[in-house]
Amino acid sequence: MHVVAVPVTDGTPMFELSTVHEILASDRSASTGVPREDWYDVRLVAGEPGPLRLHAWGVADTGWGLEGLDDADTVVVPPPRDGREEFPAELLDALRAAHARGARLASVCTGAFLLAAAGLLDGRPAITHWSSVDELARRHPRVDVRRTVLYVDDGDVLTSAGSAAGLDLCLHLVRRDHGSRVAGIVARHSVVPPHREGGQAQFVPAAAPELPPSGFSASLDWARRRLDRPIGVDEWARAAGTSPRTFARWFHTSLGSTPGRWLAAERVRRAQELLEATELPVEAVAQRCGFATAAGLRRPFLREVGATPQEYRRTFGMAPPRERNGSP
Repeated sequence: MHVVAVPVTDGTPMFELSTVHEILASDRSASTGVPREDWYDVRLVAGEPGPLRLHAWGVADTGWGLEGLDDADTVVVPPPRDGREEFPAELLDALRAAHARGARLASVCTGAFLLAAAGLLDGRPAITHWSSVDELARRHPRVDVRRTVLYVDDGDVLTSAGSAAGLDLCLHLVRRDHGSRVAGIVARHSVVPPHREGGQAQFVPAAAPELPPSGFSASLDWARRRLDRPIGVDEWARAAGTSPRTFARWFHTSLGSTPGRWLAAERVRRAQELLEATELPVEAVAQRCGFATAAGLRRPFLREVGATPQEYRRTFGMAPPRERNGSP
């Protein structure tokens, strides 16, 4: 099984632990078709194995000391209860060792401060809760702090924004490991969207923001139904019943994005679905998603997914595993 180690300390918030457990620890074999042995083995890790008091209520029996990180494939770091600088040296050393041997590291909310204290975010893009981004930038100037996204995937190190963004991050890990179909099934079980629109900029307090009308979401559905054809901002704004400038402002207010970036991401997600569920040639997939050619799909797909369309299909496509590996 894919071992996921979650290092906790006294006072670790329960909500963030529950998001990791809900997405990664629950057995979804019956609904997803992924065998239990190919899913995740989530373990709580502490400085010493045994009972650990969590923030607000409850006690968790960790069962593992820091040696639980030694063979972990993924390490998910929840936020500390207090403090942004004073972390146990042995925990920081264990995180560095896990990363050095090739483990994937991820943080939820202010867990990014732990990764930063270990030096694992130096020179990398990263995110934390919107109320702490300035503090993260001040304490760790070598970190490329992002301010508006829900999570950042930098390959072997990932970070997420506020507490609920841990759900988005964990679903993204499932999507990377098992494909968008499986991530969608897991999301439905948890009654959350498989991919939330926009970033955390929409949650930052602001003075009397201009909110889009209820018809704005209908205009997004209008675009989704037309992903196979060119969509200009002027035409899109007319469909929403407003001017292009106001339409762009609504986009930024509600989604923290631009129409063009949102449209490209939606087209890539549609391409993922087609690559998984059909045997259409990549050229045909590209055309059905609004890209003129397979070459036109390749760059945005690589940017959004971290793999080429062909690589993605080999991993998550319909062909039996033997055929994907080139075996007879």
